[in-house]
Amino acid sequence: MAEKKGGMTVKEAGQRGGEKTAATHGKEFYEKIGHKGGEKVAGEKGPEFYEEIGKKGGEATSKAHGPEFYSKIGHKGGQKVKELIEKGEEVKK
Repeated sequence: MAEKKGGMTVKEAGQRGGEKTAATHGKEFYEKIGHKGGEKVAGEKGPEFYEEIGKKGGEATSKAHGPEFYSKIGHKGGQKVKELIEKGEEVKK
């Protein structure tokens, strides 16, 4: 069971704080701090860090979903591209 301090769990307190921050600052705030954090990590760890975590993520996804997953999302992406091309051709006419 989660430890309660002051009538709520740490999880509940964190959730309430996050909701209040979101209501106060909005989407742009999170975009800005995310961008700043990404730049800081990139400067400290370099491109090799991103290569490593990308590879780990790809291996985990492959293990969890199998090759059918990649076939499915590839087909879905291809269909979207086809749809966008057709819309672009209609606009030209």
